[in-house]
Amino acid sequence: GVKRVVVITDHTSKNGDPKLLKECTLPLTGLRVVDRIITDLGVFDVVEGGLKVVEMAPGVEMDEIKAKTAATLVG
Repeated sequence: GVKRVVVITDHTSKNGDPKLLKECTLPLTGLRVVDRIITDLGVFDVVEGGLKVVEMAPGVEMDEIKAKTAATLVG
């Protein structure tokens, strides 16, 4: 298999719902395989207990990320 899996997506759906969730609601093809998620708001590493913010997009504040993320943010 691959060494790292990176997902690139919009941070929210077209109607504003968070895409970064506590638990996947779609059928899975692999369990716990994603290492990093890159969205229009920032870069997130998947770590024990949730997501770690690695980098925020220019002009984005942590409050916005918290408001638009359903997953647990750690560290």
